[in-house]
Amino acid sequence: MSRFTAIDFETADYGRDSACAVGLARVEDGRVVKTAYRLIQPPRQDIRFTDIHGITWEDVENEPPFAEVWPGLAGFFEGADFIAAHNAPFDKSVLYACCAAAGFGAPPQPFICTVKLSRTELGLKPATLSHVCHHLSIPLKHHNALSDAEACAKIMITVEQVRAEKTRKKSSAGG
Repeated sequence: MSRFTAIDFETADYGRDSACAVGLARVEDGRVVKTAYRLIQPPRQDIRFTDIHGITWEDVENEPPFAEVWPGLAGFFEGADFIAAHNAPFDKSVLYACCAAAGFGAPPQPFICTVKLSRTELGLKPATLSHVCHHLSIPLKHHNALSDAEACAKIMITVEQVRAEKTRKKSSAGG
């Protein structure tokens, strides 16, 4: 089993540097071993997506900006084989934009997209987070960054289990 960190961001506006919440779930030996959730003060006060995630300026105005939050979270990526995200291009772009704006290098691990894996490895369509979680009986409070990160981690664990079973069956059939 892989060691990885699942990540999910909620953003305040259309700017990729506008993270207002982040959720992380570290996975080792096929189980979630630690999680973190932080509200983040985005660089602009105009929060456009409150109707999606429920976060308002009042929720984040006294929270630290990404530059102060990141040093406490960077350890989640140490020794990780990869970073998992449901719709990885989005979360990767937010992480990279926030790190760049704060003057930090982004973690070097590759991103793996559980949307794609839900389609290819699990055969699920649609592969939205809510649909995949419903199909796999994974609890989800959608658009809560921690809940979304934990759900992504559990999807990735399921994918790894499915792959291991396929490998075991191939070995049994060929041996």
